[in-house]
Amino acid sequence: MGFTAEYSLFLAKSVTLVVVILGIVVFIVNQRSKTKQSPGELLIRDPGKEFEQLQKRLEQALVDPSAQKQWRKTQKQNEKARLKEEKANAKAGSTPTKSVLFLLNFKGSMDAHEVETLRKEVSAVLSVAKPGDEVLLKLESPGGVVHGYGLAASQLQRIRDKGLTLTAVVDKVAASGGYMMACVANHIVAAPFSIIGSIGVVAQIPNIHRLLKKNDIDVELHTAGQYKRTLTMLGENSEEGREKFRQDLDETHQLFKSFVAEMRPSLDINSVATGEHWYGKQALEKGLIDEIATSDALIISKMQQFRLLSLCYTRRKTVMERFTQSGATVFEKAILKLWQRGQKPLL
Repeated sequence: MGFTAEYSLFLAKSVTLVVVILGIVVFIVNQRSKTKQSPGELLIRDPGKEFEQLQKRLEQALVDPSAQKQWRKTQKQNEKARLKEEKANAKAGSTPTKSVLFLLNFKGSMDAHEVETLRKEVSAVLSVAKPGDEVLLKLESPGGVVHGYGLAASQLQRIRDKGLTLTAVVDKVAASGGYMMACVANHIVAAPFSIIGSIGVVAQIPNIHRLLKKNDIDVELHTAGQYKRTLTMLGENSEEGREKFRQDLDETHQLFKSFVAEMRPSLDINSVATGEHWYGKQALEKGLIDEIATSDALIISKMQQFRLLSLCYTRRKTVMERFTQSGATVFEKAILKLWQRGQKPLL
């Protein structure tokens, strides 16, 4: 055996050994992180105070350098006077209290796994919310699996059942399952060029039966129940199976239409439940949304009336979860990009 062949064999063994060792290390770290994994935590921010700080920094930057010292002194005096007034009001028992606007954020994927954090956030809000408080949901999703987005919409329904006003604001897209969530809200706000609607159902299954048959490969599928399987990837599909599959899609579509019509009774459901999507201004004309605005403009307009609290439930992910989720995200973005290229005009 020559030197090149011996070296190639040695290199192959080395690479294999390294891969095996890395696999074992990842498995051990993943198992240890699972045992130590915390149940998660609720992160709370105050966007109102953050906005005030940005505003003050910009105001200071606009002040002439020679007058900045006096400006800072004036600001400290004003802050001191404000704190003194608040303290005096607290002692007198006349402290004015604002209602709270809880800010939630949902950026949905195809499998709608984000509903697991949404349900925690909703539960936290409902445990402390008082009459007069409201919830604002920043929503972004092109839709996905029916059961996942059905559960997400049900989580939002809990807010309305509690008597709280729910506003959904869409900056980019709330289509299909995303719109199913949005229509639960008392009020829907969307940016002018956001994508709204797509009230329809789609499913596709590749079938390679003819390829297998050409290569003399048999596939056996045994079921109990006439419609346990309607269409398959490997077997020969029948016209009866296709008809049942289409019937199931139609029934799901009717459920979708009924749900939207119940949430927005003034909507002409038959004219918008065609599977089409519309941009924000078009959606407003058709009654799919109630107002044109961005989330930033809407939130800033609420600052004087409400105290703002942004909630985000998060938990530490295992090494395996981070690896698989990043891979799934890349794949999903690639699929979505291909779909967008084929279905939407480019700007």
